[in-house]
This record gives sequence, C-alpha cells and structure tokens, in this order.
Amino acid sequence: MDLSRFKRRSEHEWEIEPHGAMRVPGVIYATESLVRDMDDKVYEQVVNVAALPGIVKASYAMPDAHWGYGFPIGGVAAFDPEEGGIVSAGGVGYDISCGVRSLHTGLSARQVRAVQERLADCLYARIPAGLGSTGSIRLGASEMDAMLTGGARWAVKRGYGEAADLERIEEGGCMAQAKPDCVSDRAKQRQRDEMGTLGSGNHYLEVQNVAQVFDAELARAFGLREGATLLTIHCGSRGLGHQIGTEFLKRMAIAGSQHGIRLPDRELACAPIRSPVGEDYLGAMRAAINCALANRQILTHLAREVFAAIVPAARLELLYDVSHNTCKVEQHVVDGVKRELYVHRKGATRAFGPGHPDVPPALRAFGQPVLIGGSMGTASYVLAGAESGEARSFASACHGAGRAMSRHQATKQWNGRHVIDELAARGILIRSPSQRGVAEEAPGAYKDVSEVVDASEAAGLAKKVARLEPLVCIKG
Repeated sequence: MDLSRFKRRSEHEWEIEPHGAMRVPGVIYATESLVRDMDDKVYEQVVNVAALPGIVKASYAMPDAHWGYGFPIGGVAAFDPEEGGIVSAGGVGYDISCGVRSLHTGLSARQVRAVQERLADCLYARIPAGLGSTGSIRLGASEMDAMLTGGARWAVKRGYGEAADLERIEEGGCMAQAKPDCVSDRAKQRQRDEMGTLGSGNHYLEVQNVAQVFDAELARAFGLREGATLLTIHCGSRGLGHQIGTEFLKRMAIAGSQHGIRLPDRELACAPIRSPVGEDYLGAMRAAINCALANRQILTHLAREVFAAIVPAARLELLYDVSHNTCKVEQHVVDGVKRELYVHRKGATRAFGPGHPDVPPALRAFGQPVLIGGSMGTASYVLAGAESGEARSFASACHGAGRAMSRHQATKQWNGRHVIDELAARGILIRSPSQRGVAEEAPGAYKDVSEVVDASEAAGLAKKVARLEPLVCIKG
C-alpha cells in the first residue's frame, strides 16, 4: 500500500483519517514493511467498515491483516446498540469461532521424536481431516440442539474430555444465549456427521516444541518451558458455521436496506443489533460458537486416546482455547465511560490483559493466553494479553501470520509433495489427505509470523511468552 495515504501515529500505528462516509478513523497496527506489503483492499475495507452505523472509536486492522469478505481478515470493530449499531455476518466470517486450543503433553521434544513417525501416523488415522471429512459421531435432532446449546460442556458430559478442561476455555466452554432454533435445518444437516473433524484449508492439529521462552514469569504461569511439547488444534464450526454465514448475509442484505442502511460495499451486509434479523443472527452465531467449542473438545479427546496408546506418560492438560471469528458483547471504557459494545473480531484474537474478570482465576494476574498459529513449517507463538490493549484495540491482537498470497497463487508456486519432503528433511512430519491443500498452505504463502508477532508486541496489543516449532502436523 501507499504509505502516503496514512498519518503515522507511531512506529507501529497507522491512521486513516476520516473522509467521505467514514464515521471514525481507520487504524492499522503493523511495521512499515507489513503495511507496505498489504493489499490495497485492506485499506479499502478498513475505510468501509469505518462507515458502518454505530461504530465506536475506530476501525482496526491487526498486523496480519489481509483481504477478506467485507471486513478484512484481521479486522476489529465495536458497535454500540444505543447508537444504532449493527451486527455483520461478514464481520465475523464464514468459519464462525474458528480458533486455537493448546494442550501441554507432559513430554519433552526428545520423547516425541522417539515416536514421531508412529505418532504422526496414528494421529492422522484417528483425526478426520480434509474437505468434507466426517467422523464417527452422528447427531440426531435433539442431540444437535443440545450440542449447539451446551458447547464444550455438552461434549464433556458425553465423555469427551474432563470438567477441568472447561476452566481454560473462553466462556467456560459454553456461549450463553445460543439459539438453535435460529440455525436452519440445512446448517444442522451439514454438521450432522462433522463433529470431531478438522476440515480443510488452514486447519490443523500440530505437535510443537517450545523452542524459546521470552518472558520467564509468564511462561511459568502458563506452564511453558523450553524443550517441552504442546499439542495445538486449529479448527472451527465446519459446515454449520459456513451455512449460517451464507444464509444471514442474504437476510442482512434485505434487512439493511429496510432499515435505511447505506453500504459502501454490498459484502458489508448487516442488520441493526436490535432488529429481528440482528437478534436471530446473534443467536445462530452463538450456537455456532458452541459447535466449534464442542468440536475442538471432541478432537482433544481423540488426540488424548492416541497419545495414551503410544506414550502412556502423556497427560495433555489444556493451556487455553481461544476463538478468532466472533462477535461478543463486552464492556469497554471509551472516553472515560464504560459501555456495552458488540465487538467483531474477524481473524483476530481476544486478548484481555491482567486482572480481567473473564480470564480464568489461575491466569488472571498474568493476562489471557493468546495463541498464534503458524503454517506447517513456520513457528507458532504463545502471547499474553497486555493491559494497554484495552485502549488500543478493544483488547484484541493478531491471530496468525496472515496470507501473503492467494491459495491459487500458492499452487502455481509450490508442489504439495515437494513441500512435504522439504519439511520432512527439517524434521517436521506432515500428514494430509490433499497434496493440493498442502501447496495452498505452503509456509511461503504466508507473511513472516515472527514479524507479525513482534509488531503486535511493539504496538502494545500483547506480550510475547514463547515460540513454538512444529514436529508433527496433521493438515486438513
């Protein structure tokens, strides 16, 4: 992007001053090189979001921002219902509550490497992955609604995991005010056979080595030490979430015009928070969040079974589970006044700082864990929410590296088999049902995750705790 279009607030903060229909400024947190390399569509979408009714303070983009549907991926925006604020399906995304959970394995990297091939093969055999993948669970109508209401709590009650897991999941493992009745029969049908599956795209299950600790105190609080290993799961609400997004974008396109909302881009289809369509979407979206939480909980159970069979000493205790694509009702202080806002995070992580009541008691003094995913051959990171993030971005941070090129471009540049072989030579084992999918997700198709994370810390959004390196990756 052309840097002359911005007012530079600081080394890592770039402002788009209000113009045209913008109600608030746009703000991008990134290094100069990251901003320069962003697609012009990111600028355009940040500007368009800033024109939506009821938006508060600014339209934000994280350091990993790239072009998305309506909102940029890496976009954050909060809306006040008292000022005609809206809810937008495009501001949440199709893969509702796509997120990351990390678990301590209780094993050293040396112990994992001793069984690396067998572990990779058994995880791949046990964890359904890929486009249209289905699992062994079949949900009837009543169980579907119970799952959409109960989330990870439902899964634990059905024997998938432990009650202690719920203490380390956003919302205690269950999103309140979910409305299964607002989820269509088509969406439920798509999800009937997909519980306990990874799906495709950038979703994965990865065994990782803690390669470097940046903050010893935070690392101890999070149970991290160099040479230990984690299991990280990245997936979301699968077909159900996608169907909800598809259907409500159509309904919002009609509802918005009925309420006199004029959009700079039809992909920003939205409805007033306090409207029948807005309330229906929030109910359906919360049900999809519960679907994602239940899905990751089931996958955790399946992975525990594999580890128990191969390395009985493994314990797999949950570090934390965070969602990326959500709209949540939160209290934030704006101009000295506490307000109840609807915070959209699309490809962005909630990052509450130390002392926040929604952080689990065992971690509250240190801030919320922020789990940043890499891409097969690249590092992942554990961060902690920073106190300064509240004022800077409604307590939000990046969620990953962010794509540097499209999937189509990636397949022209990389061959899946070659990517797998190159990573194997580096000691990273990849298992995937799709070589094309591996090419689409080649590490080189993404931005430098370390630069993104460094920018997030420098901007005051979150603090670096540890860097993780992959050992085994089951790729969708």
